[in-house]
Amino acid sequence: MDFYHILNRGVEKRDIVLDDGDRIRFVSDLYELNNKNIAANPLTKSRRGAHRSLLVRIHAWCLMSNHYHLLVSPVDDDIANISRFAQKIGMGYAKYFNEKYSRNGVLWQGIYKRIRIERDAHFNYIPYYIHLNPLDFSMPEWREGNVKRISQALKKLQEYRWSSYLDYVGTKNFPSILDTDTLVDVLGSPKRQHNVIAEVIQDRILANKSDVIEII
Repeated sequence: MDFYHILNRGVEKRDIVLDDGDRIRFVSDLYELNNKNIAANPLTKSRRGAHRSLLVRIHAWCLMSNHYHLLVSPVDDDIANISRFAQKIGMGYAKYFNEKYSRNGVLWQGIYKRIRIERDAHFNYIPYYIHLNPLDFSMPEWREGNVKRISQALKKLQEYRWSSYLDYVGTKNFPSILDTDTLVDVLGSPKRQHNVIAEVIQDRILANKSDVIEII
């Protein structure tokens, strides 16, 4: 099974979500549009109980104000499924956003980025990197491994709904989006995750692993 980090951000780094309604919509699209049988139309929703044919398995995700991160693997190891999924998300959400805010033009900076996870070091780190992104709002020093208040950092992560972090530490948040079978063993118990997070955000080398991660 091949894993890919896919990401995109708003054109000129502009926000792609302006309120919780937008966030709910984006998360809903992650579920609804991950389906070969549904077009990239934000008004088209699958019928309750209807068969879903997945394009990708979503292992981790995070939605920020002006960008998103996803860790996915393509169904049937077909790389084209990632392209179909990312295009549907980009088109569907942009149509919704433009209609809601009466705007025209592109929403995204361009085609999404797709980074294949080729090394164990990258695979083991990427879920933490994705889940730690929300600390940019209150503790951007985490990227330099310079966080002193570990308990506060963990509290901030617990308070942020718009990622897969809560689902991996025992709080059901948006479980229908996720395929947790692979990462649940990699990440381990909530206590282990908290210990690793504490180590990362206090260690400059670990937090700024430019050798294994492309920072958006």
